[in-house]
Amino acid sequence: MKFTVSEIAQMLDGTIVGDEKITIDSAAKIEEGRPGCISFLANSKYEPYVYSTLSSAVIVNKDFVPKKEVSTTLIYVENAYTAFTILLEEYQKRLAQNKLGIEQPCFIGTNSQVGADVYRGAFSYIGDNCVVGNGVKIYPNTYLGDNVTIGDHTVIHTGARIFKNTVIGKNCVISANAVIGGDGFGFAPQADGTYKTIPQLGNVIIEDDVNIGSNTTIDCATMGSTIIRQGVKIDNLVQIAHNVEIGKNTVIAAQSGVSGSTIVGEQCVIAGQVGLVGHITVANNTKIGAQSGLGKSIKKEGLSLSGSPARDLNEHLRSMALVRRLPEMEERLKDLERKQETSDFQ
Repeated sequence: MKFTVSEIAQMLDGTIVGDEKITIDSAAKIEEGRPGCISFLANSKYEPYVYSTLSSAVIVNKDFVPKKEVSTTLIYVENAYTAFTILLEEYQKRLAQNKLGIEQPCFIGTNSQVGADVYRGAFSYIGDNCVVGNGVKIYPNTYLGDNVTIGDHTVIHTGARIFKNTVIGKNCVISANAVIGGDGFGFAPQADGTYKTIPQLGNVIIEDDVNIGSNTTIDCATMGSTIIRQGVKIDNLVQIAHNVEIGKNTVIAAQSGVSGSTIVGEQCVIAGQVGLVGHITVANNTKIGAQSGLGKSIKKEGLSLSGSPARDLNEHLRSMALVRRLPEMEERLKDLERKQETSDFQ
């Protein structure tokens, strides 16, 4: 797929300095560019590459002032990083639009409805009473159980499993091998030491513009719904337990886990390998550092936390600084003890 620099600048509301007729056929890092590529410059430490890159065009911030001659064509925009992301999204969207029709073999159950311009890949399965919106892409080897609803322009990548009664909104991306709506971890301990399985009768609701990473699992509710609100972005290998609610525009990095019935607020940032216990509430705009363990509710908005157990970031950093000094402090203590013993002997 090819674009001219003029088309790209129009798409990004940018201003061109250079040749607007150049054709772009791919994207590349600024340091790895070649003719026909477009790159971006958002971090000043990469500025030296803008003078030597072989990329045909580079997207830059509107306040960028070259310190020497630039041979590549520049596209000035409000925010280079965001603009480059928009460009990649558009490219991906146009590629996806090329996928249309029904490959064989695939299966669709009774009373299921499929909208216009849908792609259904080979060996995909759609159960009974499903509703699939317009422009949806269902890639090969995917499974949609009974009574599943998929909103317009959502993409379900290969190997994903969407279990019964799940509701997914518009413009979502469910990555490869994600499992949505499987049974939650519900077992009742018995007097004889065994466990009795608690039926999981609820569902999962995923609102619009949500991204779910590969091999991520989101369990159905015991009763009611597990809810992923609009704009949430969840990385690969994340576990969301039954009856959890994740607030709007929250992001969760890989290998994190949220235990049952926990409510995470809006605009939160949860870094990699974070664990949240069950039945707590996390306030809006909370940031939790990597490998932290959160064992209690956070009621104040805007806090940054780190450590296990998680606590205020500044307090955690001060504690870590003290920990690094423990060997030195031990030697000083021993020295004081030796001096005291010498003084007592005298």
